[in-house]
Amino acid sequence: MSVNVNRSVSDQFYRYKMPRLIAKVEGKGNGIKTVIVNMVDVAKALNRPPTYPTKFFGCELGAQTQFDAKNDRYIVNGSHEANKLQDMLDGFIRKFVLCSECDNPETDLHVNAKKQTIGSSCKACGNRGMLDTRHKLCTFILKNPPESDSSCVKEKKEKEKKNRKKDKENGSGSGEAGNHNDIDAPDVVDGEEDDDDWAEETTEEAQRRRMEEISDHAKNLTLSEDLEERVNIFYNFVKQKKESGAIDSADKEILAEAERLDVRAMGPLILSELLFDENIRDQIKKFKRHFLRFCHNDKKAQKYLLGGFECLVKLHQSQLLPRVPIILKALYDADLLEEDVILMWAEKVSKKYVSKELAKEIHAKAAPFVKWLKEAEEESEGSEAEEEEDDENVEVVYSSSARELKVETVKPEKAEEDDDLDIDAI
Repeated sequence: MSVNVNRSVSDQFYRYKMPRLIAKVEGKGNGIKTVIVNMVDVAKALNRPPTYPTKFFGCELGAQTQFDAKNDRYIVNGSHEANKLQDMLDGFIRKFVLCSECDNPETDLHVNAKKQTIGSSCKACGNRGMLDTRHKLCTFILKNPPESDSSCVKEKKEKEKKNRKKDKENGSGSGEAGNHNDIDAPDVVDGEEDDDDWAEETTEEAQRRRMEEISDHAKNLTLSEDLEERVNIFYNFVKQKKESGAIDSADKEILAEAERLDVRAMGPLILSELLFDENIRDQIKKFKRHFLRFCHNDKKAQKYLLGGFECLVKLHQSQLLPRVPIILKALYDADLLEEDVILMWAEKVSKKYVSKELAKEIHAKAAPFVKWLKEAEEESEGSEAEEEEDDENVEVVYSSSARELKVETVKPEKAEEDDDLDIDAI
């Protein structure tokens, strides 16, 4: 049974159709999973790789996904009803398929890995625009653009092979057995090439190569697929707590979930995205306990918090850029950032989280606070040296009759003068 791609359109003669999702639950207990039986057909109707909607389900449900493109098995961990997934697919279609102008699904995605952007062009109305890359699926799309998706490559090669075969058949015209054999032979060779390309796309070496290419632009922001899954689960966990209104008292649960997923150090980066906005100074006081559970005596977590702070300045640049030193001092006063972590951050401008230009502006704005921090450190070192000198002239006197230690300051020069007077007197 087919349904309209845009299910908000009730016209039964609507030309854009897709098969209704068929979901099959397999396994028991912790190993239970949902196999989307006809994901390849659905994705073909949407002109998207089947990995995209499957990954979208995983992001929305906070569940891990598995792709076995060779056997056309696309899996979401956990038990999920087909109707629920169908409704969720409508969200994917609205965000990543339908044209923003004409609402037709005749769109193509264009990924620019260098600029980390995803564009969309409509073949129906010619509209071109950019997608909002805040959704977690966009990270996956940037790593796996439509052109390099293995299933798309395979499909394109099959089409090219068929076209070549038709051209040769039309060109021969004689229908002789010899010519027929000449046509069949390249099919076997082409088939082998398809298999080689298919294997190459899924080998660890090819994946590592792609990761290295992306990392050159993202400067280590790109996560491995396993880590990305765990970060997505943690993100959705915190988001659910916030939306349900239980975030204020959920600091222990959030820490426990981060430790369970082994993403504790990255916790402040996720929390800053969900809990901070342009009113960050008030929110630092409100959610201080949440951040302290991650940042206390953990310099790596504090570095991620600084990264989240830079991302926040990028989102609210006009409001927050002039207030950079004030916000840094608020984080410092709340014990969320240690002195040496801030000074280390200030030494080097990095484009890990924001552009180099914006990073330079942030560091320039932070300069007065960093200068104050250095001067305060030098003053404290000077006062400590003076205290050490005073300690040299202090001795502890013990008396067997006293109940507590008595501290006396010894003045050696005066004592020497008294001794001289006593000698003269004698």
